[in-house]
Amino acid sequence: MAARSTSPLRILRVVHTLRRESGGPSESILRSTEALLKLGHHIEVATSDDSDIASPLPDKAPFHPLGGLGPDTLGAWLRKNRERFDAVLVQGLWQSGWTVRQTLRHTTTPYFVFPHGMLDPWFRRAYPIKHLKKQAYWFLRERHVLRDADAVCFTCEEERRLAQNTFFPYQANERVVAYGTAGPPPHSRAQREVLITRFPALAQQPFLLFLSRIHDKKGLNELIPAYATFSRANPTAPALVIAGPCHDENYAAQLRQLADSADLPQLDLAANPTAESPDAKLIWLPMLGDELKWGAFQSCDAFILPSHQENFGIAVAEALACGRPVLISNRVNIWREIEGDGAGLVEADTEAGITQLLSRWQQLDASARATMGEAARHSFLRHFEITNAARSLAATVSECLPREQHS
Repeated sequence: MAARSTSPLRILRVVHTLRRESGGPSESILRSTEALLKLGHHIEVATSDDSDIASPLPDKAPFHPLGGLGPDTLGAWLRKNRERFDAVLVQGLWQSGWTVRQTLRHTTTPYFVFPHGMLDPWFRRAYPIKHLKKQAYWFLRERHVLRDADAVCFTCEEERRLAQNTFFPYQANERVVAYGTAGPPPHSRAQREVLITRFPALAQQPFLLFLSRIHDKKGLNELIPAYATFSRANPTAPALVIAGPCHDENYAAQLRQLADSADLPQLDLAANPTAESPDAKLIWLPMLGDELKWGAFQSCDAFILPSHQENFGIAVAEALACGRPVLISNRVNIWREIEGDGAGLVEADTEAGITQLLSRWQQLDASARATMGEAARHSFLRHFEITNAARSLAATVSECLPREQHS
C-alpha cells in the first residue's frame, strides 16, 4: 500500500458531457473540481462535447471538449498528454472506459473508475433487453475496464453493495469515496425574491419541491397519483412543485395526462412563468439556473425525491445544505445516512409508500419539522460537504499511486 501523500495531484477527469441538464454527475464534477483546485490540485476535464460549448469550469481547470471519447479522439489526445497527469478518473461506464484502458495499458499512468450508479440492478429490471445487450458488451469489454482499474470508486456503501450482482463476471478493487456538493451561496432572502419575481404564483402557497431530471426512474409515475390521493385527504396540504429538464416530450405529456386523470389541478409555469391559479396543486417549472434553484430550495417546505434508482442524489444533498428535510425512497442510496441523522423521512418507492411518506410529513408539527431541518443541515456538513468529499477523493487517488510516483 502506498503511503498517503499531501502533495498536489495532477488529475484528468473524463466524462461524457458537462452540460448541466445531463444530471447530477456533471454538477458534482463541477463542484468537486472547484474544491480540488482550492486544495491545491491541478484538474483538467475531457469530454465528448463539441468545441462550441463554453467551458463551465473555473479558469484554472483546462477544459477539453474533444467531440468524442473513442480511440481517434480521446485515445489520440491521451497518448500525447498522459504523462502530464498522475491519474485519470473515468466518470461513468460504457462510454470512455475502454479507450482509457487500452490507451494506458503498459504505461505508468493509473486510472480510476466512478460507475455513478450505472451498476445498479434497477436498470436490469426496468430495461431487460437493453441489459442483455450491455451484458454482452460487459463480457467483451467493460468488465476488463473495472478489473484493471487501480480502484473502482463508489459514492456510498449502498452503491458498492448493489453493484456486485448486476453483471457477470465482476471483479474490482472497490473503494468507497466520500461524495458531495457545494452548499448554497449567502443571501438566501435575495434568492427567494428572484424566484418569486420570476414565478409569482409560488408566493401564493407553501409547496413541496421535486427538483431533478424528468425521467421514469425518478418515481413520478407513482408520485403524482400518490400526491393526488394525499391532497384530497388533506385540503390544506402544500402544493407539489416539479422542476427540471425533460428530454422526452411524450413522457412529459403522459405525466400531465396522469395528473388530469387524478383530477389534480395543474399550473404550467414552464410555459408561462407569470401565470397564476390559486387552486393549482401541481405546479410545473423548467430547469432552474443557480439562483432560481437555490431560491426554490430555500422556499420549499421540504424536498421530495421518490426515485426507483438514485446512486447519490446531488439535489438531495443540496436540499440538506439549505436545511430542508428530505422525503425520499429507500432506493436513494444515501437513505440510511439521512434516516440515521433524522434529516428526513424514508419509504418504499411505490404509490402506497409515497402516500405514506406524504402523510407522515403532514402529521409532523412545526417543532418537529424545524428539528428535522436543523438535522438536515448537520447531516450535510457531516456527510456531503464538498471539501470533505474532495479530500477523500484526493486521499484515495494518492493511496493507490506507486510510492515512487507520488511521494
